[in-house]
Amino acid sequence: MSRVIAWLQRHENRMFCFVNQRIQHGVLDRFFGLITHLGGATATIVTALSIALLASGEWRTAGIRSCVALAVSHIPVAIIKKRYPRLRPYLVLPDTYTYKNPLTDHSFPSGHTTAIFSVLVPLMAVSGWAFGLLLPLAIAVGVSRIYLGLHYPSDCLAGCLIGTMTAAAAIAWIG
Repeated sequence: MSRVIAWLQRHENRMFCFVNQRIQHGVLDRFFGLITHLGGATATIVTALSIALLASGEWRTAGIRSCVALAVSHIPVAIIKKRYPRLRPYLVLPDTYTYKNPLTDHSFPSGHTTAIFSVLVPLMAVSGWAFGLLLPLAIAVGVSRIYLGLHYPSDCLAGCLIGTMTAAAAIAWIG
C-alpha cells in the first residue's frame, strides 16, 4: 500500500509542478491572481446572498440552495483540515511559485474550490447555458489554487467533490 501512495504522491507532485512552474506566464499570473478570489469568502457569500435576495423564481431558489450549500460545505472542510494537517506545497516543494501573501493554514482540502463549487453547482442546475458558462469558471478557480502554489491537485479535487456533494444535497433538500 505504501508503494501505491508513494506512486500517487510522485505523480501528483509532477502535476503540481507542471501547472505551477512549467506554464508560468505574465498573462496567466494576472488571470489566476484575479480568478482565485472568486472562490474566496467575500465573493462567494456576496454572490449567493445577492442571487437569493434579488433574483426571482428558479434563480432565487438556486441562490438559496447556494447559500445553504456554502454554509454546510465548510463544516467538513474545517474538520478535514484539522484531522489531516497537510502542509501547503510551497512549504514542501522547492522552487514553487507562490502568491504574494501565502496562506499558513493546512492545505487539504481547498476551501476556495469547495466554496466556488458549492455556490455555482445550484446555479448550473438551472439551465444548460449556466452550466456551460459556470463550470469552466469553477474549474479555473481550482486550477488557480495550484498555479499560485497554494494547493496540490488532490486538495482541489477534494474541494470540488465536497462542494458538489453539498450542493447536490441542497438541491435535493430544498425542492
